[in-house]
Amino acid sequence: MKNLIYLIFFISWVMPAQNEALFEKANAQYAEGNYEEAISLYEQIIANDETSVPVYYNLGNSHYKLNNVGPSIYYYEKALQLDPNDEDVQNNLEFARNMTLDAIPEVENSSFSKSVNKLISLFSYNTWGVLAIISSVLLAVFFVIYYFNTKPLAKRIFFGGAVLMFVLMAASVFFAFQQQEIQLSNKFAIIYVEEAEVRNEPSQRAGNAFTLHEGTKARVLEDYQDWVKLELANGTRGWTLNDNLRKL
Repeated sequence: MKNLIYLIFFISWVMPAQNEALFEKANAQYAEGNYEEAISLYEQIIANDETSVPVYYNLGNSHYKLNNVGPSIYYYEKALQLDPNDEDVQNNLEFARNMTLDAIPEVENSSFSKSVNKLISLFSYNTWGVLAIISSVLLAVFFVIYYFNTKPLAKRIFFGGAVLMFVLMAASVFFAFQQQEIQLSNKFAIIYVEEAEVRNEPSQRAGNAFTLHEGTKARVLEDYQDWVKLELANGTRGWTLNDNLRKL
């Protein structure tokens, strides 16, 4: 048992140091223009179960420098999964998207629905959960001060603060569950090959519905054997081989 504890401690101490060294070495290779070597080193970090925005972001940059459209978009998207509000990643993702061949218009939602979705997407469900906890603590504090305070003005102020914290807590809990549901139900993939045939049915004998090109993002609806059912931003659906894409 003691040896196991020592082993766990050794791994927990050595692995972060090893990944940090790999990260610095990869950055040096990137700075020298050795993008393939940098990619190999960044991938070693991921293989060590280390995921972070800088690693995914730099991987995306390395692939972008090599004009690898699919991988660059894929890793920028992976970075945004960890931090949806990172402006550097968002900007570089837009540059990478400009290299794609498929121009797929999105289905327009109502202005109210777009506003709500934009509000929910401001934070991850973990952040919304933290906001719910903080507001619940402040709610308790404000209510206690209100209850024991004897001054009318102070009571009104802290009662209003308690009501505000209650509304914020309820909204944060709601948004946290909505964001979690969105992340669990909305599974996406990036086309990773130069051209991917999309068929009407999960069969090579089925008719070719349309063709997607490297870097296109699509929603994953269903898996069937070696096939994946996709839905594009405009609502078009079809089946393609699993080898044609990388799931986010």
